[in-house]
Amino acid sequence: MIRGDILASDGQVLARTDVDADGNETRVYPFDNLFCHVVGIDSYGKYGLELNYNFDLLTSNINPIEQMLHELQNEKNQGDRLVTTLDVSLQKTAYQALGGYNGAVVVLEPSTGKILASVSKPDYNPNTIADIWDYLNSEGSTESVLVNRVTQGKYTPGSVFKIFTTVAWLRSGGDADKYSFQCDGNTEFDTDDQYAIHCFDYEAHGTETLEDAFAYSCNGAFSTIGEGLDPQKFSETLNEMLFGRDLGLPMAASQSSTDIGAGADLFTRTQTAIGQGKTAVTPMHMAMVASAVANNGVLMKPYIADRIETSGGSKVKTFSPSKQKDLLSAEESALLQTLMRSVVEKGTATALLSDRYEAAGKTGTAELDKNGRINSWFVGYASKGDRQIAIAVVLEDIQAGNGSAVNVTKNIFDNYFSGK
Repeated sequence: MIRGDILASDGQVLARTDVDADGNETRVYPFDNLFCHVVGIDSYGKYGLELNYNFDLLTSNINPIEQMLHELQNEKNQGDRLVTTLDVSLQKTAYQALGGYNGAVVVLEPSTGKILASVSKPDYNPNTIADIWDYLNSEGSTESVLVNRVTQGKYTPGSVFKIFTTVAWLRSGGDADKYSFQCDGNTEFDTDDQYAIHCFDYEAHGTETLEDAFAYSCNGAFSTIGEGLDPQKFSETLNEMLFGRDLGLPMAASQSSTDIGAGADLFTRTQTAIGQGKTAVTPMHMAMVASAVANNGVLMKPYIADRIETSGGSKVKTFSPSKQKDLLSAEESALLQTLMRSVVEKGTATALLSDRYEAAGKTGTAELDKNGRINSWFVGYASKGDRQIAIAVVLEDIQAGNGSAVNVTKNIFDNYFSGK
């Protein structure tokens, strides 16, 4: 059996098998590095779609008579092909926007759950995997090149986690219309080991509504919210929002995690509320949350296989959109839409203001050490007419001031909605 092709949504070939005159087979990836993690490889073990749809790619559903003729002529049959939901143009844009940063970009269609783009760096060329395989598995290799950071990377979330804190607060009886906080840039907590949480550059935001606190990403406001939350109920809300849960993806994925729970001390509660401490999330999880917000609380199950076809193009089976769960109530999603839009209109992501689309989201700067190393995040969505995409971007372990997930997002939004 000759292994079947893997195609993008428009029919462009992402993986194929070439057979020479002597019958030798070579798996070829026409886009080199561009789809390396999501499509994967079919050598040195299988990864990505090559692994997840291995059975389909090595099964032929062409006419039985044609199969028999091939066998009589001592010819191999051609396996079925996988047509994906991946958008080549959007994948290129995301890949180029991420540039030389390590990290991840994932783009979903909120109304269907289609995975439109999935980029992880550092990357590799699957066509030359033999040349680097020994190095990748040596002690000197430190970059985890084969790890798909979109689904397997676990990152400190920083302020993008405030989406979850907001939901937990609402479910504990919080009233957004009555919320008020006085921010002087430095919030002290009176404990035996007194400590303080400060806003970026110790900026004093003054009197804030919930919308202000979210837009300006006020650490004082959200750590104070965390102080007042029952840690067990906070944990339950996070579990309902897929922490510690299988995301139900058609590929290998890590679970987001947190150490909040019954008996959590003040330090843990306040740090967790602003996305610090021992909390870790995957980019795919965050994109799913953004997608549910955009889709009025309904989370559609992410999927990447659109259909299986014979080598001649006849459909074998198709995959349709399906609801995963009501992640948020209509009221919660409506409030989050307002809050996330305010981040773009007046807060930390005004660079995404555009007359070509309407964007909303949440920024995050997760502190990794005392030397200015951070993860830079953006989680959100953008719309124009009936076109809408949700996104999660993380730049991994960079020096503060040397990169911005918002700028990466802007390049992707600008290109995707350009002229459409």
